[in-house]
Amino acid sequence: MANERNIGRIVSVDSLSVYVRLDDDLKSLYKSGYEEIYPVARINSYIIIPVGAERIVAMVNRVMTREETDLSKSSGTIFLTESTRYLSATMVGTIEGRNYIQGVYNYPILDNPVWYVTREDLNIIFDQKEGQERIDYKDDYYLPIGTSPAFPDFQVKINPDRLFGKHTAILGNTGSGKSCTLTALLQSLFQFQYNGEKLRSAHVVIFDTNGEYKDAFKLDAKHKVNPFWINDEGLKVPYWFMNYDDMDYLFEPTTGTQGPILKRALALAKSQIAAEARKLIPKLYINSLSALIDTINSGGYKAKVAIVDDARNICDAFKKLLNEKKTDFNLSKICDALDSISSQNSPNHVYRNGNYVNGNFDSIIVNDAIDVIVSELEIYRESLVEQTSSENRNIDSPVFYDFKHLISSCFDFAIKESAVGQDKMNEYVSTLKLRMQSFADDIRLASPLMLDKQENIANSLVQFLAYVLGDYCDIYNKEAEDDNVYHHYYGDSEGDDTHSQITIIDMSLLPFQVLETITGLIGRIILEFLSRFEKSKRGSMPVVIALEEAQNYIPEINKKDRESISRKVFERIAREGRKYGLSLLVSSQRPSELSKTVLSQCNSFIVHRIQNPDDQVYIRKLVSSANSEILNQLPTLPQQHVIVMGDCVRTPVVAKMNTASPKPNSNNPEFIQNWLKEEKVDYQGVANKWMEIDSKNTENNN
Repeated sequence: MANERNIGRIVSVDSLSVYVRLDDDLKSLYKSGYEEIYPVARINSYIIIPVGAERIVAMVNRVMTREETDLSKSSGTIFLTESTRYLSATMVGTIEGRNYIQGVYNYPILDNPVWYVTREDLNIIFDQKEGQERIDYKDDYYLPIGTSPAFPDFQVKINPDRLFGKHTAILGNTGSGKSCTLTALLQSLFQFQYNGEKLRSAHVVIFDTNGEYKDAFKLDAKHKVNPFWINDEGLKVPYWFMNYDDMDYLFEPTTGTQGPILKRALALAKSQIAAEARKLIPKLYINSLSALIDTINSGGYKAKVAIVDDARNICDAFKKLLNEKKTDFNLSKICDALDSISSQNSPNHVYRNGNYVNGNFDSIIVNDAIDVIVSELEIYRESLVEQTSSENRNIDSPVFYDFKHLISSCFDFAIKESAVGQDKMNEYVSTLKLRMQSFADDIRLASPLMLDKQENIANSLVQFLAYVLGDYCDIYNKEAEDDNVYHHYYGDSEGDDTHSQITIIDMSLLPFQVLETITGLIGRIILEFLSRFEKSKRGSMPVVIALEEAQNYIPEINKKDRESISRKVFERIAREGRKYGLSLLVSSQRPSELSKTVLSQCNSFIVHRIQNPDDQVYIRKLVSSANSEILNQLPTLPQQHVIVMGDCVRTPVVAKMNTASPKPNSNNPEFIQNWLKEEKVDYQGVANKWMEIDSKNTENNN
């Protein structure tokens, strides 16, 4: 039986491939067996090399003939040349009994027989289950994503846990079918029966750069995917979720002067809100009181009215805190002292600490009042030893603060605390404040970050995470409508109380100035949310982030010599996300322009046609050298055909992907058919729609 399967002998072998001389009596590309006709020497087909009890599987990558001359030494006669056929094949795996493992550990020797592949071998290689065997989600390759061009009767299957567990890259030229591949892959994921059940708690977030996927996942009701589309109007990311790195990238403060002031002003803005929440005295009020004391001590005021007004204003602010019960600290002594300063009418000059203060003051009363205030402040500060460190931690925490207040007041207080002259520092910081104010005034830039609202949102972090991850129905059903800022943007899922397993974030109309900031911000918020699960529950809520046109978010080369904030986030996800259950699915037409860090963390690759030589060389560096021969097909792959490599498949394989239905809106434009039509373009309608968005945003802002 084994001899009947022979098709040739090995004449050369190395650590990756074998060179086979085909038998002379084999005159075609097929050989007849007991059950059917078997392919022998077709590109992308397989051959079997028996080595002891194992069978090595090799993929055919080259077939050739060589002319050989038979020279008879005894007679000196030269006979006619004969053609001998050879093939080379890359060894990709080993069959052990009924199991297939990727890789080779027991190599063949010279003159080792070579067999054709049978249907039984193919069943093992392609993991064809017989009957109703239960799926082992960890080890089995069971999810069909396409068919083998060399063996059309066999489906190419992947292991979803291995596909998503270590990040995946979908690469290929524009128009080669990447969008359809991503769609077909996810559609297969949701249509498959997993031991009789369908997915119901998946979390897939797609960053849709070109607005292609809105209708791609509206499958029939039985699939219960319930996709949720977030358009440009519904993409609302609260600005207070930004950490200092986000602020630094967006507003570009100078490192030496503007950066430290921005950081301190941000700490003051957030600590004031935190202080109100903890019923502490806001830091700004304490700073104002300290500034008043320092000015009196130094003789800085030249007119009585300035001291009186400041003392009265601070006193009123403290009394308001007491009346509204926003602080538990006793401010009565400080208020009495401030009242005594603001009510002075005695025509005496105040002499304190070697300086004169001009004005009508009673020096004894003022001195006593200052002593009381200093003493009370010392008591207050001693009770809040950890306040400063808490403020520093608040800089990157998602705590609400008033952006306008940050620009108008917090910068001033931060400048007063600096050692540099205030006039000079004001001049340095003025350009930064102008940039920030112009950003807030531009509705196109301000609206996605909710800078046009300037109001706190109840449970904003909870609402946003649930909104983006498809669980917003839980919040909408339980909370009052007034507390649900995202209720009005819930789109196609509004009123549906089922979980949305796919969230499509349409980035196509997002201004490029905020594209990287918002994308990176969403990715970071999701990562930090998942990383804060209890250790025993880490990975219990797996999330996949699909980056369409990923070169926009994770470029290898920084723009304007500034590190991309989104690249920084997604490189961190690539390195750390796996242990928290966060996976990346990266799609791009220019792999050589993508972050090397991200691609090096991808363990599975689905590659379409690539014609650019630089990209071909780059992909060869990313994958195993064992796949080098199969990658020679990259420039000639037809539409819908891919090379699948890595952990997600048993063996590297060329596959024809399943047809996406419905398809994403990524079809090539039909030039001739449209140019043949006599149809007028609705310029006015398009322009009105364009202007309507800005008008609507302006009305909301007003």
